[in-house]
Order: sequence, then C-alpha cells, then structure tokens
Amino acid sequence: MLYQIIIVIHILLGIGIIGLVLMQQGKGADAGAAFGSGASGSVFGAQGSASFLSRTTAIFASLFFVTSLGLAFLSGYQGKKTDIMDVPAVEKTVSDVPLSQNKGDDSVPVATLPEAPAIKEVTPAE
Repeated sequence: MLYQIIIVIHILLGIGIIGLVLMQQGKGADAGAAFGSGASGSVFGAQGSASFLSRTTAIFASLFFVTSLGLAFLSGYQGKKTDIMDVPAVEKTVSDVPLSQNKGDDSVPVATLPEAPAIKEVTPAE
C-alpha cells in the first residue's frame, strides 16, 4: 500500500516539475545579453532573487529525489537476505527441441544442391 502511494506522489511530482519548468522564462531569452548588451557581471544578465516558480521547482525536485530514494529502498528490500553467488536448484530440465528419432542409425541425411550447368566458353566472333 505504501509503495503505491509513493508511486502516485512520485508521478504527480514529476508532472509538476515538467509543468513548472515549461512555465518559466529561460535565462537566455535575451540573446543580446550574451554579447555585451545585457547587464554587466554575468553572461545571461543579473539573476536577482529567485521567483516563486523557481523556488517551487526546487522544492518539487527535492521531493522527487526523496521519493526516488524511497521507491528504490522499498523495491530493493524484500525482507529476506539472498546471496548473489547462490545458484538456484534446477528441479527438472525440459528440452524444447525433440531428440532424434533415428535409433541406432548413425547416418545423417544431407541436403544436396542440384549440379550447376556447365559454362560454355564463348569465343568472340571474327
């Protein structure tokens, strides 16, 4: 039950991050800022204080990271310890390919190709 709740929260956070990132204006929106016509001190202009959208995106990203770790922990922990070097016991082997029905006959039929017609030598006309 807990695993499904975390998955739902994880998906909603992911959708929220995508929506918030798409709503924000890019830092490089003013192309002139990169070539000297922008504010001095940085390539893409002054950062200023973080907006509501950027703060919310950072919070959602942090929560997304936490839910990712939680899902990894819950899916990896099964309550029993296993050793990766243990080989599982094979109960019965079943062959998908039927065995040969030739009993005692060691001859194997061989497919032969028809003979190629002889190539006639062509001499140039005089």
